[in-house]
Amino acid sequence: MNKKAELIITKLDLKPHPEGGYYKEVYRSEEELKEECLPARYSGSRSISTSIYFLLDGEQVSMFHRIRSDETWHFYDGSEVKIYILADDGQMSEILLGKNLEEMEIHQVTIKKNSWFGAEVKDKSSFALLGCTVAPGFEYDDLELGSRKLLLSLYPQHENIIRKLTQIID
Repeated sequence: MNKKAELIITKLDLKPHPEGGYYKEVYRSEEELKEECLPARYSGSRSISTSIYFLLDGEQVSMFHRIRSDETWHFYDGSEVKIYILADDGQMSEILLGKNLEEMEIHQVTIKKNSWFGAEVKDKSSFALLGCTVAPGFEYDDLELGSRKLLLSLYPQHENIIRKLTQIID
């Protein structure tokens, strides 16, 4: 593991995340949106907003997943991150999240609700420290990890990246 990544994990008290990498929730709005005010895709009330620190170390990936809310990723430190987003029409977008604007990297990106997406660190000897902000706020009930079988059936033209960013075979 990268030494700076180890220090960040310790200092920020990050824990393993189900989709890969490490995280710690740093903000959860005290105000809630009641279930009756939310779209039907939600199964209860939600905080107005939540945010986490998220760290990927070198070879780690954020596996393909989707959530019921929009999610904004913010770049803080380390190597640039390549985010893959699968669209309903079969197209795949690749976004470089990082600090080098001359290399077409951007500092933040918002992934729209219900989009399949995953990510990897570009420099495998490094790490990436990110922030993720979700509104309405994140709940684990809203997370769906991508099934390799399902994603391959929907996006066979992206087999290589799907195999790289999935673990669930069913």
